Amino acid sequence: MKKSNKDKIKIRKAKKSDSKIFLKLVDELAAFEKLNPPDKKGKKQLLKAAFSQNPKIKILISECGSKITGYAIYFFTYSSFKASRTLYLEDIFILEEFRNRGTGKLFFKKLLNIAKKNKCGRMEWVVLDWNENALNFYDKLGAIELSDWKTFRINL
Repeated sequence: MKKSNKDKIKIRKAKKSDSKIFLKLVDELAAFEKLNPPDKKGKKQLLKAAFSQNPKIKILISECGSKITGYAIYFFTYSSFKASRTLYLEDIFILEEFRNRGTGKLFFKKLLNIAKKNKCGRMEWVVLDWNENALNFYDKLGAIELSDWKTFRINL
């Protein structure tokens, strides 16, 4: 069956006018990951980090027709061993009813193009060990699991 233009998936930069639906999607990702979503203050800080004059994070939005169906948050770090920037993917989330339509591949294609444009030496992200669908998806992309590294955190 041929897709109509209204079913075409697009990936674009988020606009401030996307804030309300973006925050709703953040809440949905938190529920999926069994985490607490950001509180009101945290949501305000998140939007400031994304839409200030010097944004700390960048957001991509996926659309199918006129419906926002997902998002990805990324920012840049630096690798001393690569002596170059790294694109770090903080979040990627696609509404369940819009999964398995190629949106994830489109996000990664866009992110890899952004990484190349910014002369990054690599792109990195973490995934929950129980998220089999994501693990399988990343495996199909040819991503390499770094089994010799462990992630540590100190919450402040």
